[in-house]
Amino acid sequence: MAISAQDVKQLKEMTNCGMMDCKRALEQTGGDFDAAVKYLREQGLAKAAKKATRIAAEGLVYTKIDPAKKVGAIVEVNSETDFAAKSERFVEFVDMVAQTVIDNDVADVDALLGVKMSGTEETVQDILTERIATISENIKIRRFARMEGDLFSYIHDGGGSIIGTLLKLEADDVNDDAVKQCAKDICLQIAASAPQFVSQADVPANVIAEEKEVQMALAQKENETAAKPKPLNVLEKIVEGRMKKFTEEICLMDEPYIKNDEMTVAKYVASLGKNIKVVQFVRYEKGEGLQKKEENFADEVASMMK
Repeated sequence: MAISAQDVKQLKEMTNCGMMDCKRALEQTGGDFDAAVKYLREQGLAKAAKKATRIAAEGLVYTKIDPAKKVGAIVEVNSETDFAAKSERFVEFVDMVAQTVIDNDVADVDALLGVKMSGTEETVQDILTERIATISENIKIRRFARMEGDLFSYIHDGGGSIIGTLLKLEADDVNDDAVKQCAKDICLQIAASAPQFVSQADVPANVIAEEKEVQMALAQKENETAAKPKPLNVLEKIVEGRMKKFTEEICLMDEPYIKNDEMTVAKYVASLGKNIKVVQFVRYEKGEGLQKKEENFADEVASMMK
């Protein structure tokens, strides 16, 4: 199949590999991006990446919690420009969307568009259409998550990035000052390190199996060029060590605590002695995985493919 310049560009942004390496990977995998990333990693050309890729879209990540209902929402709404995202009518719209998510337990964005916007008699879609017309930019409700329970949130807005976290905790007394401080610290940790799961028990078996396959393929490739090739049992131990590091990097509770890297997050939480349990979290970063149009770079890629 023909591999487009845009496909090569997208894979490069996902992996930070060279353009020709990305083109070759897409050709080898029939244009399958997940397979192409795996191919590059097996060749030792790309490192395992966390969920976020290059950030390239404007808009807002926003959190809202209703303490009385014990329900909260985190939403991402995208716009074409940062100027529009900072406008009063855009921010008001995002807040209304978050409140509507709190008030309506809907499955996805399509379902959300069909319900009445909280505080109005119009649907979310109707008000979205009106805001697109008045703000004069395309606006898209990209994603949302809704949680119930004792919730905490944090928004980081700086350096061009907006990162939001919504966290659910359980504790003997969630109103205890030490518990509240712990929740704040964990929200900061999630924003800074972008973990994918709470603990190793939450990592799906297929994620572990695929990573183990990648690490074994990489270890075997390294072994082929080694001066003294290692036996299979030694390679398996090497892979076991890499898998331990992999799970530590993607699991919140196994990460080094950002305020004291001599202990893990799990040890920090346990040290407080408040019977605190991290139940669930969601982390959104503005524009995660989206791209702005970059004509010059695309032209450069196209020229290399001729």
